Amino acid sequence: MKNIKYSFEQLNITKQLIKWLLIVIPFSIIIGLIVALFLWLLDLATLTRFENNWLIYFLPISGILIYWIYNSIGKTSAAGNNLVLDEIHKPSAGVPVLMAPLILISTVITHLFGGSAGREGTAVQIGGSIASFFTKKFSLNNEEKSMMLMCGIAAGFGAVFGTPLAGAIFALEVLIIGQLKHSAILPCLTAAIVADITCTLCGIEHTEYIIASVLNSNSVFYNIHIDAVLILIVLFAGVLFGLIAYVFVKVSEFIKDKSQQYIHQKWLIPVIGGCFVLLMSYALGTFDYMGLGVKSSNADGVSIINAFHSTNISYLAWFWKLVLTTITLSMGFKGGEVTPLFFIGATLGNTIAIFSGAPIDLIAGLGFIAVFAGATNTPLACTIMGIELFGSEHTIYYAIACFTAFYFSGQTGIYSSQRKITPKI
Repeated sequence: MKNIKYSFEQLNITKQLIKWLLIVIPFSIIIGLIVALFLWLLDLATLTRFENNWLIYFLPISGILIYWIYNSIGKTSAAGNNLVLDEIHKPSAGVPVLMAPLILISTVITHLFGGSAGREGTAVQIGGSIASFFTKKFSLNNEEKSMMLMCGIAAGFGAVFGTPLAGAIFALEVLIIGQLKHSAILPCLTAAIVADITCTLCGIEHTEYIIASVLNSNSVFYNIHIDAVLILIVLFAGVLFGLIAYVFVKVSEFIKDKSQQYIHQKWLIPVIGGCFVLLMSYALGTFDYMGLGVKSSNADGVSIINAFHSTNISYLAWFWKLVLTTITLSMGFKGGEVTPLFFIGATLGNTIAIFSGAPIDLIAGLGFIAVFAGATNTPLACTIMGIELFGSEHTIYYAIACFTAFYFSGQTGIYSSQRKITPKI
């Protein structure tokens, strides 16, 4: 009898998996196509700004355009990632389908005119919006609707960064601190892989980050090939990465609250924010802190790529990017926080490496993933992202940096709708 019961259980599981594959694959292809279009437009906008630097003077005016788009058309879409998370926690009216085109257009506008923002938020909102649209086409209960939205997050994240495994784990880990929903693992993984393959087939090439350092073992443990001194440096760096993630979250909240409190004409908020970004960039004598930050308009500029090898990165580069990004995103412009967090982490890691004598590329890579882990409370996803982006050789250092940053980043994160069921420690 037990064997018969077991067989029926496995048959039911097989039917459920086939059902989810049939549902997930089509909308993941659509998400992959839209993310590919978004990345192409983002590259075009960045290149256009590099070649026509006068466009940055229109950043304040572009803020008015974004405000008008969301105030007259977007409405609830302005809640962004938090709306997607809220719908997963408690399905109600769903994520509006208009969210996808609105966030795509407004993010491209932000980058075209030099706002300091990222792309993860856009991809997540695209995924959530398309997934929500599909939930309305099928007879799904609330549990299944939540799973569909999780698959949308996984697909958007996996496709935009070219990290499908991290995308799947991120969708599971970001919802509730201290809990993973294991029933959604296979659908989320399928969505992330299909969307990533679709995006790649469209000709999108993701940036390659290389950690080339070959580490010597300086172990005090028998037959364990790790560098004991480097472990201590990584632990120290992880603490700093977590504290900086905490500062990023708190500064963002402060700027948003104060701008809403003291600027009564709401359309003026992005105008003033854009003016601040322009003035600060001129005061710093560089425009490298505007835009995405993956590459610079000049070969020796401050960028994520250069942080992996350059010894000429300003010691305060991470600070200036933090300030300009929090102003940009907290005062009405659109985009994601994650790529700026990559920039902040990589440049801070570069500084730590120079002062400590540790390999620059390794510590920059650790900062890249660990500040993100601290700000989003997703250390597992970020450890896996390190493996997908940099290779598996230094996995133990990825994990130490990400989980240390997670513990030291406080009890909040960049997503206010993220829930917590247990304290971190």
